[in-house]
Amino acid sequence: MDCIFCKISKKKISSKILYEDDEVMVIMDTNPNVDGHALIIPKKHYTDYLELDSQISSHIMDVAQNIGPKIMKAVRAQSLTMLINYGFAQKVKHLHVHLLPDFGTRSNHAKEKIEDVFEIIKKEL
Repeated sequence: MDCIFCKISKKKISSKILYEDDEVMVIMDTNPNVDGHALIIPKKHYTDYLELDSQISSHIMDVAQNIGPKIMKAVRAQSLTMLINYGFAQKVKHLHVHLLPDFGTRSNHAKEKIEDVFEIIKKEL
């Protein structure tokens, strides 16, 4: 498969990995919307959420419940949005869940360097 997330999960492309197990990886988004913007990606290729079975779907949610609050704490966010794009809005056709910290303002765009935010979050994990 010539998918960028498949290459990342096989470590053919480097990424800032926050968490990894046999089924998924949590990585920093390389083009973040906000500080702390992370992605949960299954290691197995699923084009979109309609292809998921209940086991992997449940596991993704478990990882989100574990990692999400830690990201929020690390970047001092007030809340967190989980987002799955589908159809035209899905730019990479490999299922991924966005974890988007919310800072309680309209200007939530990323301000810090990804490397700095990555190090802050890794300390919380």
